[in-house]
Amino acid sequence: MGRNNDSHQQAFILVGFSDRPQLEVILFAFVLVFYILTLVGNTAIIFLSVMDPRLHTPMYFFLGNLSFLDLCFTTSIVPQLLWNLWGPEKTITYHGCVAQLYIYMVLGSTECVLLAVMSYDRYVAVCRPLHYTVVMHPRLCLQLVAVSWFCGLLNSFVMCPQTMQLSRCGRHKVDHFLCEMPALIAMSCEDTMLVEAFAFVLGVALLLVPLSLILISYGMIAATVLRIKSAAGRKKAFNTCSSHLTVVSLFYGTIIYMYLQPANSYSQDQGKFLTLFYTIVTPSVNPLIYTLRNKDVKGAMRKLLRGEKES
Repeated sequence: MGRNNDSHQQAFILVGFSDRPQLEVILFAFVLVFYILTLVGNTAIIFLSVMDPRLHTPMYFFLGNLSFLDLCFTTSIVPQLLWNLWGPEKTITYHGCVAQLYIYMVLGSTECVLLAVMSYDRYVAVCRPLHYTVVMHPRLCLQLVAVSWFCGLLNSFVMCPQTMQLSRCGRHKVDHFLCEMPALIAMSCEDTMLVEAFAFVLGVALLLVPLSLILISYGMIAATVLRIKSAAGRKKAFNTCSSHLTVVSLFYGTIIYMYLQPANSYSQDQGKFLTLFYTIVTPSVNPLIYTLRNKDVKGAMRKLLRGEKES
């Protein structure tokens, strides 16, 4: 009965950074700028990957999906965050909180698996270049993206109900700027060991397994690159993979630190700033990372800006 009574409560209060009111104005400007960069950069990547025939390859198909995920990921969080930072109102409805948690977990989990898929694409491109078009055929690309989405949906539909059904004994203050699983678990007044165990197991499956596959892929890529005799060939192979490796490092570094630790050792202040980094900063720099080191994307961008037409 306690769970049922708790499950339809009034609006939650997102504490966020309200204990640092002087910081909220600065954070509002910071978040707004990076959100605009995220919208512009990722929309440009999606548009270019669709419109430019030279970018109709598996690599840019996956990159377009990554940009779509980042776009939705930040949009599920930032408008509510900006609203809360702007004024004294810090509330979010119960159903709004549930929706944010589901969307946030679906998209975040999907991105974990998609980054592993992209590393496999880079492995085939570097280690099996002559068979690339045969191996990475369109149907396989669609299947790999579908598997990524399935894993994200599975994680969300397993963990979100368990998290929201925890008894909160009338508590409605979430010590975070969004409805995030560790913060919601931490405000429960019952034993959360079982939920934490489920979260840890799924965290291992969706974080460490894809990361292990990424490391294996790049280990094999490194072995192949070291066998390349020409400096130009090694440089080309490095440029093929460096952008993705940078994105993986930024994304996985913060995620693993946050989610693979017990909730009772979870520092809310530390968690807020880490979450701010991987939900606001990382999606905004991903397009920049890929654009700066990618001649095809830069060429498509110049063509678009100059209004050139395909001959």
